[in-house]
Amino acid sequence: MSEFKGIPVVNSPARNPAAPQGPPRSGEKYFTPQGFAAIRDGIKASAGSAARVPAGIQPGNPLGAGTVAGAPIGTAAATARKPSWLRAKAPSGAGFQTVKALVKEHRLATVCEEAKCPNIGECWNAGTATIMLMGAVCTRACRFCSVDTGNPHGWLDADEPENAARTVELMKLRYVVLTSVNRDDLPDGGAGHYAACVRAIKQRNPDTAVEALTPDFEGVLVDVSTVVDSGIEVFAQNIETVRRLTHPVRDPRAGYEQTLTVLEHAKRHNPRVLTKSSLMLGLGETDAEIERTLDDLRAAGVDIVTLGQYLRPTVNHLPIERFVTPAEFDKYRERALARGFLECVSGPLVRSSYRAEQALNRNNAGLDNSSLVGQ
Repeated sequence: MSEFKGIPVVNSPARNPAAPQGPPRSGEKYFTPQGFAAIRDGIKASAGSAARVPAGIQPGNPLGAGTVAGAPIGTAAATARKPSWLRAKAPSGAGFQTVKALVKEHRLATVCEEAKCPNIGECWNAGTATIMLMGAVCTRACRFCSVDTGNPHGWLDADEPENAARTVELMKLRYVVLTSVNRDDLPDGGAGHYAACVRAIKQRNPDTAVEALTPDFEGVLVDVSTVVDSGIEVFAQNIETVRRLTHPVRDPRAGYEQTLTVLEHAKRHNPRVLTKSSLMLGLGETDAEIERTLDDLRAAGVDIVTLGQYLRPTVNHLPIERFVTPAEFDKYRERALARGFLECVSGPLVRSSYRAEQALNRNNAGLDNSSLVGQ
């Protein structure tokens, strides 16, 4: 193993299958099949990371047949001391295996896998998935996110629009969420490629509704318009956290006001497109800050908001400050609806694309948070 600027570097298994060290570990730098360097799970390993694990979250062994939601087996977040409502079964089942095979066959990256989503088993068994465009390596390093980070140097898969369209067709999806890594290495942030994927999907699947959960395109509004004009039904950009915690939670290139500006522009540019954003809870925010963020999102014309529990993906990421109870999620949903949102999907395991096709059913996407208590 060699080093680059003090970070251990390993070869990706795809480039060197015989490498004795095996796959890169969390926080290690490795080389992708496309030849550029990336950091596994997005955040460099720190010698003191284990010491920063909050009380009740201790590094340990797998929890038998299941994992704690959002936590890879064997990491600090896999712990029996988390609340019962945050447990998720290990993904399995015929539907899960079928979707996994489709994703692999068509060389698609999914946020379900890359972000270690706790709902991957439920969604994939239901025949739905959120497709992540433009590869699995992000140019940013947000401290809550486990997507690998690096500089792809302009690399794009030219076949991705057609591959995405064919996968949606094979899966017979009536609603698909397209998200992507940030691609600050591209002149337009990848907006043109994003739009090409939407058009390809619509051409093969004219009755499929498309939600675009996009990067902020560095606040370049012409690039936002490119995606909004591509034929989507829903435009989403996540604000992630309250203003005070934006940094250090998000990468320095992201911004609270920048996200609000992007969302406001999308709504003004095409009022028929629904706009959507998401907020993680449990990072140290106060109730007053949550309410102020909801006010700011409504002022920007956002139609739908989702609220979910932040879950630390590895010990190198930000610690959890509190576990929000199911009852509290119900309370925050009521406060959001009182502000005029068309819907607020709110619950411990909610992620921005979870049950996205049900967001306008006005029933918390079918979630019953009261049933989670005592599980």
